[in-house]
Formats: sequence, C-alpha cells, structure tokens
Amino acid sequence: MGEFTLELNEDQKQVRDWLHGFAADVMRPAAAEWDEREETPWPIIQEAAKLGIYSLDFYAQQFFDPTGLGIPMAMEELFWGDAGIALSIVGTGLAAVGVLANGTEEQIGTWVPQMYGDANDVKVAAFCSSEPDAGSDVASMRTRAVYDGAKDEWVLNGTKTWATNGGIANVHVVVAVVDPELGSKGHASFIVPPNTPGLSQGQKFQKHGIRASHTAEVVLEDVRVPGHCLLGGKEKLDDRLARAREKAKAGGERVKNAAMATFEASRPAVGAMAVGTARAAYEVALDYAKTRVQFGRPIIENQGVAFQLADMATQIDAARLLVWRASWMATAGKPFTAAEGSMSKLYASEVAKQVTGQAIQILGGNGYTREYPVERMHRDAAIYTIFEGTSEIQRMVISRALAK
Repeated sequence: MGEFTLELNEDQKQVRDWLHGFAADVMRPAAAEWDEREETPWPIIQEAAKLGIYSLDFYAQQFFDPTGLGIPMAMEELFWGDAGIALSIVGTGLAAVGVLANGTEEQIGTWVPQMYGDANDVKVAAFCSSEPDAGSDVASMRTRAVYDGAKDEWVLNGTKTWATNGGIANVHVVVAVVDPELGSKGHASFIVPPNTPGLSQGQKFQKHGIRASHTAEVVLEDVRVPGHCLLGGKEKLDDRLARAREKAKAGGERVKNAAMATFEASRPAVGAMAVGTARAAYEVALDYAKTRVQFGRPIIENQGVAFQLADMATQIDAARLLVWRASWMATAGKPFTAAEGSMSKLYASEVAKQVTGQAIQILGGNGYTREYPVERMHRDAAIYTIFEGTSEIQRMVISRALAK
C-alpha cells in the first residue's frame, strides 16, 4: 500500500469532475420529472452508457482502484445528482457484485457483461434476495432450489420482493434455499438467464422515494436453470454445505452466507450514496441560507440556522470518512473486525435522513414544496436506513463485533 493520504489523485479528481458534470447537467434537470413519472429513466441510462458511465468497464476501473475510493467517490457524485435516477444507473451493480462475490471466473466473464448490454442496447440486472416474510431475517427464506441430477438443472420456486429492476432485468441473480435444515447457511445464488420460462414480474411498488428506480416482486414458478448457473459451481456448494453440517453439529464457527457476502461488499457503497444525497441537500440549504433575507439580513447570520449548517457539514464529512475507511479496508484486504462496513452504512444513512430533514427546516415552507428539491431528497434519504440491512441490523452486527 502507498503512503496514507486523504487527497484524491489527479485521475480520481478527473473522474469525479466528469461524473459531477453528468449529474449536474443530465440528471438534475430530469430528476423531478422521473420522480413524478415513477418510471425507469431509460433515456438517461442510455446517455450514461454512451458516455461510458453505465458500463462494466467503468465500474471495474472504480472497483479495482488500489486506494478503494473509486466506487464511493462515484456513488457520492451520482447520488448527489439524484438518488432515484442514480439507483437506476447503479442498481445493476448489486447483481454484478453478487456474481463477483460468489461466481467463478467463467461465470463472471459470461454473465456480468450481459447485465449491462451496450450503448445501443442497454440492459439491466436484478439481485433477488428479500422475500415477503424474509427481509432482514434471511434464515426464514422460502424460495427453494432443487437439483434435478438427470438433467443437470436446478428448479427454482418462490417469490422475491423489493428487487431493484425485478422483472425488467435481462439477468436475475436469485438467492434460494438448497438445504432448509441449515437455515441461512443452506443458501446458494443462481443466475436466471434472459427469457427463462417461469420467471415473471409480480407487483410493482409505488414508493415514498427513489421513485425513478423500478422496484418489484419477482415470481419464480418451476424456473429451470442449467447446472452451470449455480454461482461458484456444485462442487464448491457441496463442500460448503458439508462444512456447514459439520460445524452445525459441533456448534462451530459461522459459514459464509451467499446473500450476506453480497451485502457485506456493498454496504460502504450504500453509505457513499447516502453521503451524496446528504451533501446535495446541505448545499441547497447553504445557498438558500445565504440568499434568503429575513428581518433585514440573510438567515445564515442567525445562529439557529448557522449552527444547524455547521452540524450538517461536520456530519457529512464524518460519514464520508467512515465510508472511505471501510472502502480502503476492503481493498487492502483488512477484515471488518469491528464491523467497520456496517458502521459506515449505519452512520451515513442516519446522517442522510437527518441532514435532508434539517434542509427542509431551513427552507421553511419552501422546503416542504416540490418547487425545491430538498423535499424529494428527504423522501429519497429514507431508503438508506432500510435497504441492504436496516439501521437496526447494522447496530446488531456492530454490537456482535464488540461482544467478541
């Protein structure tokens, strides 16, 4: 590892400024429209693809940034633009991470490119883990995958919910139970290729925020996928299940869960998304406070407003530093022994909710209207404390790490 620094290098600054320009010039002018329409902003995703932002190559470059800051920097800038549109652009990434975390090199090379398509034929992907009765409680998952040895196929049945791009995706990554007796340790992840019979979209959700991002149920009815669509392969799965059974008998150490491996890898990125939304709301509030005159002077000259802005700026910086630390640790191969990934996601998520709420308060009645973007930002921010592990789950993970 190189010398420790919190300064972005010149290449990173160029990427940051490029993304910021796209967020400011393309995303922000369209944000209110797509929020109202509650539809996937395909034209903006295609524009991002043409520029190279929505592409496997771009995210690979950021993912393999040796400092670990490529992904959080990119997430912050895009979500500074607009959370709903940004999630439509980056939502495929969660499915890609699912393959990267659990798949073989051949599976990664085969399926991840199909998740994105190209600039002329844009595709999206979906990661399907949560279920109507199994969100944070992954041990209660009911979607089953049964192996048909005669045909070397897996048969999937069940219903997934809260799936970003669910039903409209070209490629679905589905977490299913292969051994119910092992609870969450008996899960595996599967690729469902395009146009596979039996997979359909269920209910599309009308949401409080991030409304430009498609969220829906995914229904699996006798969905047959080839054996090579089991991420990691059957030999690796059989070995993992055998170890889990032995450790279950002995009360031994935890065995990695397929869904949790994906979430552990993505939590700092979600924290960076929250930082971007919080920063956007803070900047609107700051500009407003400098120009809004009451009682003969700008309201920023009132301590009640100025101190709020000081707290907001401090919290945003602190959240970013936690995200950067976790991202650097992950890249450096340092384990999250104190649940640093969960810390970053927890704090940044809570900051986003608090800062966007304070921004509304500073704008007063204007902040409560859709004429100003902080109302939308506050609605968008609510999701960060819920998806990919609620704040309560993050606190549980952190507290367990402290108790060791």
